[in-house]
Amino acid sequence: MITNANFSNVGKLVEYMHGVPYDVSHTRLYNADELYEGYDPKRPETFDECFDTKIYRHYLETGKQTNDIRESMARTLHDHGVYVALGEFIREHDYLRCIGVMGGHGLLRTDRMYREIVFLSKRLTKMGFYMLSGGGPGAMEATHLGAWMADRHDDEVEDALHTMEKAPSFRCSGWLETAFEVMQKYPQTKYESLGIPTWLYGHEPSTPLATHIAKFFDNSIRENCILTLAFGGIIYTPGSAGTMQEIFQDAVQNHYLSFGFSSPMIFLGSHFWTEEMPTYPLLKTLMDNGKYKNLRLTLTDDPEEVMQELIKFQHSANVHPEDFCLH
Repeated sequence: MITNANFSNVGKLVEYMHGVPYDVSHTRLYNADELYEGYDPKRPETFDECFDTKIYRHYLETGKQTNDIRESMARTLHDHGVYVALGEFIREHDYLRCIGVMGGHGLLRTDRMYREIVFLSKRLTKMGFYMLSGGGPGAMEATHLGAWMADRHDDEVEDALHTMEKAPSFRCSGWLETAFEVMQKYPQTKYESLGIPTWLYGHEPSTPLATHIAKFFDNSIRENCILTLAFGGIIYTPGSAGTMQEIFQDAVQNHYLSFGFSSPMIFLGSHFWTEEMPTYPLLKTLMDNGKYKNLRLTLTDDPEEVMQELIKFQHSANVHPEDFCLH
């Protein structure tokens, strides 16, 4: 039964939602301008009051796992809108040309692997693929830097890397400023890439180099989207616990052919994936003894082999993008 008390509670809920620092009816993907509204790279202190920081501060103040039903509903409505917008973005593109790159947020801009990811992502983007990552720093940022610089000469990419190496880690002063500096020096609107970060890890700033940003409160939704939407395959670069979680979640989808087919799982960095974190031998053994099926596994140190595996899958996949969508 609807009572005056019910109406009063609804009114309080609406009033609360009008007071949160984010739009509960958000119906589009973010971009760097929107997420970092209020931030001036020439005045680094303005980061503390930009749009993204205000949301993260509110998120912490109300609790990562909030007990306030009003806040819980507000976050759910926001994430639903972003999820719908993400589905619309994917439907406008060839599903099988979406390539994911997974790896550690702590990968330094000065690291050899960072450079490899940049140039690999650059070549793949130029070939007509579009890149997807978790939208944060490290290997994720390298993915979007490569996509952003897809139309540039290699010496311009080297210049961009030199600029960004001044702040190797996202913990360093200048990390965000140097990314914006590169974007301003080398503007582009031709190539798109998709970052999917979360406020759960809000201490890791989202890379502004992703042209489209689907930022969620709920990390489980975010992780599912990252691994589901990389229909063209996922390149695994050295990481830690989060990357391991993604590997086995991806393996489950491929094992069960959850979307009618299995996508490539490419492990870049032989020593890391066989010695430091011996995930590849485990998956290979489980495949050989029948515990896992349908996995398309590749272990390599050669970016050229990565591209060839992805291209081979494109030519062999007997699926049609229109058969799939986010629900």
